[in-house]
Parts: sequence; structure tokens; C-alpha cells
Amino acid sequence: MMLYLVHHGEAVGPKVDPARPLSERGRLHADRLALDAAARGVKPSVIWHSGKTRARQTAEPFWHICNPLAELSEARGLQPADPPEWIRDAVTGETRDVMVVGHFPHLPGLLRLLVRGDADAAGVDFPLHGLVAVEWDGRGWVERYRIREPAP
Repeated sequence: MMLYLVHHGEAVGPKVDPARPLSERGRLHADRLALDAAARGVKPSVIWHSGKTRARQTAEPFWHICNPLAELSEARGLQPADPPEWIRDAVTGETRDVMVVGHFPHLPGLLRLLVRGDADAAGVDFPLHGLVAVEWDGRGWVERYRIREPAP
């Protein structure tokens, strides 16, 4: 089972728009990141996003490009301050490939929790506006690769 962790694309500031949609650059990068992911064979069966505009707008290109038949939905547990354990528990026992699109500091904490067993562990960073693929190997979660934010 693969789990793809995706940080939303660059958003406009709250003074520009309180809903904080993706900036033009953020939209372009989300599209490019989805294309790069598809080229690596990323094909999630389920795509969860936080419900915030910028996360939904980042999730949509993955849905269209990587697997338009995937379930796309807002999911509990992906807000910036949500405990990473909620998503870890939600994917425990899951057999389908899942993508989660969320925010900092939640995603770095979730990655640390999965690969180190501790959401506060040192030495595990997360690429800004990027993707980290982790796989359940039957014994634990193992990071397989990263796709960083594409250059403009």
C-alpha cells in the first residue's frame, strides 16, 4: 500500500483572499507536480484533502491527471494542527493507495510519525509544496521517494 503525502501549492495571502486559494504560480506547480507524479506511476485510489480551498485545488490536478476514477473527498484529520495519529490510524489496514493533501505542520509531523514512530522526531524534513511517497512494507512505513516543487 502506498501513501502519498502532498503539501498544497503556493496560496495567495489572507489579505488578498481570506479563503487563500492557490496563486497562479501555485496552480501551475500543482499541475506540474501531478504530471511528475503520474510519470512515476502514482495512481491513488483515494485522494483526501483538508477541505481548505488551497488543498482542494492542489488535489484536483492529481485526481484529473493520476486517476480520474479515484475517490476525491474532504477528510477529517488534515487540518494544520490536527494530530498526525488520526491519519495514521485512518490508513492502518487500508489496502488501497491513498493520497492526502494537506498543510504544515501536520504533514511533516505525519511523515515523522510514520517513518520514525514519533511526530516530533528530528531529522525528517518535508519538501515545501512537494510530495513524499511512503509504503507499508508489512512491518512499517518506509519512505520510497520525494518529488519537490517543480521549478517555474
